[in-house]
Amino acid sequence: MTTADATPSLPATADELALVDGWWRAANYLTVGQIYLMENALLTRPIAADDIKPRLLGHWGTSPALSFVYAHLNRIIRRDDRDLLYVCGPGHGGPAMVANTWLEGTYSELFPEVSADAVGMQRLFKQFSFPGGIPSHAAPETPGSINEGGELGYSLSHAYGAVLDDPDLVAVCVIGDGEAETGPLATSWHANKLLDARHDGAVLPILNLNGYKIANPTVLARIPEGELLELLRGYGYEPIVVAGGFDGEDPMHVHERMAAGLDRAFARIDELQREARTGDGVERPRWPMIVLRTPKGWTGPRVVDGERIEGTWRAHQVPLSGVRENDEHRTQLDEWMRSYRPAELFDGDGRTMSWLDGLRPRGEKRMSAIPASNGGLVRRDLSLTDYRAHAVETSDDRRTQAEATRVLGRWLAEIVRDNPSTFRLFGPDETVSNRLDPVFDVTDRVWAADIWPEDEHIAPSGRVMEVLSEHLLQGLMEGYLLTGRHGLLNTYEAFVHIVDSMFNQHAKWLESADGIDWRAPISSFTYLLSSHVWRQDHNGFSHQDPGFLDVVVNKQAHLVRIYLAPDANTLLAVADHAFRTTDTVNVIVAGKQESPAWLSLPEAEEHVRRGVGIWEWAGTEGTPVEGVDPDVVLACAGDVPTLETIAAADLLRRSLPSLRTRVVNVVDLMRLQDVREHSHGLTSDDFDALFTTSAPVVFDFHGYPSLVHQLTYRRTNHDNLHVRGFQERGTTTTPFDMAMLNDIDRYRLVLDVLHRVPGLADEHPELVADVESRREIARQYAYTHGEDHPDVTGWQFGD
Repeated sequence: MTTADATPSLPATADELALVDGWWRAANYLTVGQIYLMENALLTRPIAADDIKPRLLGHWGTSPALSFVYAHLNRIIRRDDRDLLYVCGPGHGGPAMVANTWLEGTYSELFPEVSADAVGMQRLFKQFSFPGGIPSHAAPETPGSINEGGELGYSLSHAYGAVLDDPDLVAVCVIGDGEAETGPLATSWHANKLLDARHDGAVLPILNLNGYKIANPTVLARIPEGELLELLRGYGYEPIVVAGGFDGEDPMHVHERMAAGLDRAFARIDELQREARTGDGVERPRWPMIVLRTPKGWTGPRVVDGERIEGTWRAHQVPLSGVRENDEHRTQLDEWMRSYRPAELFDGDGRTMSWLDGLRPRGEKRMSAIPASNGGLVRRDLSLTDYRAHAVETSDDRRTQAEATRVLGRWLAEIVRDNPSTFRLFGPDETVSNRLDPVFDVTDRVWAADIWPEDEHIAPSGRVMEVLSEHLLQGLMEGYLLTGRHGLLNTYEAFVHIVDSMFNQHAKWLESADGIDWRAPISSFTYLLSSHVWRQDHNGFSHQDPGFLDVVVNKQAHLVRIYLAPDANTLLAVADHAFRTTDTVNVIVAGKQESPAWLSLPEAEEHVRRGVGIWEWAGTEGTPVEGVDPDVVLACAGDVPTLETIAAADLLRRSLPSLRTRVVNVVDLMRLQDVREHSHGLTSDDFDALFTTSAPVVFDFHGYPSLVHQLTYRRTNHDNLHVRGFQERGTTTTPFDMAMLNDIDRYRLVLDVLHRVPGLADEHPELVADVESRREIARQYAYTHGEDHPDVTGWQFGD
C-alpha cells in the first residue's frame, strides 16, 4: 500500500467493520432488488417469474463499489462528525445511490410514499427504471446528488467547485475508470492547483478501477500499477492503493484495507489544512487520493451460462438477463439476493435492523441530507452595489464611445469585493483579454502552483479562476452554483462550444430539478461571451462561430435566456438582471472593443425591461402611428449588427429622406418567440406592432440567420422577413471586411432595402450603383491598406 505521511486514527475495530459490512450488504440487496423486482421485495418466497420487471434496466457493475465507499464514509462521519459530500462519478450508479439514501432514511423523508418499511421497499424496487418512476442513474431526484448520471467526466470538477469557500467540507469523488478516460475528467485532476487550503475545503478522489467500460477494458486498469501511480503523483496527488475482492477473497479483508486507507487519507487532509491555516505550510499540498481496485460486479454472479461475469465487462448492466423466462437464471437471482443474508438486515416489516443504526449519521450529517447537496437551501442573494454608478454618460448626438465589458468589469470588481465567499469569476485566461481586468484592483487569480516574480495578479488566494480548459471551468462553476453560490463564466464566443454537452447536461439537471419540490432554487449559470465572431480580426476563421446560441435555444424555454447587449449601459442592466435570477441559464453576448454607447442609462434600463423596442431616433418614420406602417423595418440584434443597421438607416435618411424607415433593436432574443412558447415572448399583436404585418423586414443578426427564422416562423409577417447573419465566411481581416464577407454590412443592408421595398431599386438605379461601388471601394481599400476605409472608421451617427 502506498501511503501519504500522516498519522491516522486508531484502526477500525471488528465491530465497526461488521457494521460497515452489514450496511454494504443491505445496500447491495436493495440495489439488486431495484434492477429486477417489482414484487416479493423481502423474498418471503422463492422469486417467481411474475415478480420480475418486464424490462430490466439499470447497471450493476459499478454499484457494489459505490456502496462499499458509502458505507465506509459513514463510519468516518460517525467517528469524526465530518461534513462529507459524496460525488458519484460513474454514470449509472443510480440504484446504489438510491439504496443508500433509503437506508439513511432521507429518501423516505422526502418521498413519504416510499416509506422505510416493506411497503416502501416494494415501491423503491418497482419505481426504479419503471414507467412513471425514477431514472436508472443518479439524478436530481436522488437525495445528496449534485451530479447527473449522464454527466460523464464532470464529477471531479464538480467536487472541486463544491468545496470552494467551504473550509469544513470534504467532497469525496468516486471516479469510474471509464469516466477517467474522458477529456473533462483528465483535465480536472489539475484543479488541485486552484485550491486554497486556507479557505477552501478538500477533495478526496477515489479512482475505482473495476477494469471495464460497457464492452472494453479501461486504460488506467490495464497499465502497470507503477506507471499509474507515477501519473497520479505527476498530477500532484499522493495515492493510497486499496485492492481486493478478487477470486472470492473474504470482503472483511478488503474492509480492513479500505478503513485503513481512508483513515490515513483523512488524517493527511487534516494535517495539510492545519499546516496551511496556521502558516506552517510552505509548499503546495500533495493531497491524498485512493486508488480502489475491485472487481466489476463485485459479489454478483460469478458465472452465468458457462461465461464468467464478475470481474468482466459482462457485469456492466444486468448480469442475469433472462430471469423471466429462464428458470436457472431466476434461481441464480434468488441465490444472489439471499447471499446478502437479508434476514440479518431487515425485520419482518421491512425495516432495517436496529444494529445498523450504529453506522447511520444523524440529520444533516447524512450525505443524502447535507445542505451543500441542495445548494438552494444555503444560497444567499448577492450583495449588489448600484451598477448605475458605473453607467456611461451619453450625449444627445449618440456619439459617445465605450468598451462595454470594461464598464462591466468595474462593477464586477465591486461584486467581488462585497461577496468575498459567495462569488467567483471563471474564465480561460481571458479576464484581461475580455476587458474585465478592473477586478484585479480587488482580487487576484487563485494559484497554488509556483509563482514567479514576473507574474501579475497571481496569488494563493483569489476570486478569479483561470485555467485554459472550458471543461474544467464549466464544471467548477456548476459545482459552485449547485452548492449555493454565484458566479460568471466569461470566454471567447467561438470556444464556448467546447462545453456544449456540459451546458446540455446542466440544463437537463435544472429541468429535472424544477419538478422536485424539495430542491431549492440555485443561482443561474451566466455566460458572458465576448471576443465574438465579428471582432476576431487578429485571430481569424477558427475564432469565428456564434453557434452556441443555436444550442441554447433548443432547451426548454423556461430554462434559457439570451441577451445581445448593443452597448455598455445595456450590458450593465442585463448583467444586473442575470445575477438576480435562479434556475436558468443566461447567455450574454457583448463586444469588448470601443463602440458607440447608444443609450442613456434610463433608456437602456427601459430597453432591457421591454427586451425589444423601436429606436425612434435612429429611423425616419417619427413616432409610430397606429395603422400606419413604415416602408421598411430595419431590425438588429447584437452590437456590430446594431452599428451596421444604424449606419444603414443613416445612409438611407440622407439618400432617400422620404423613405419611412423603422429601426427595431432586440436585446432579449427570446422576445422573438411567441409568448405561448416562452415566458419572455411577445404576443402576436405586440410582435406585429413592432414588425408590422406587411412591410419588408431586413434583420441584421449576430448569429446564424436560421435561428431568427426558427424563432419567428409562425409570425404573421414572416414571409417578408429577410435575415442577414454569419454565413460561415471568415478569415483574418479587418472588422468591416468581416462584415462584408457575411453580408451584414451597412451597404448590403441598404441594397436589401432598395431591392425589397417594391419599386425602390427601379426608381433609384443610381443609388443602387453608388452603394455597390462604395462597398467595393471599401473592400479594395482594406485589401490595399490593411485597414478599413475612413468612410467606415470615421462614420458617426448623424453626419
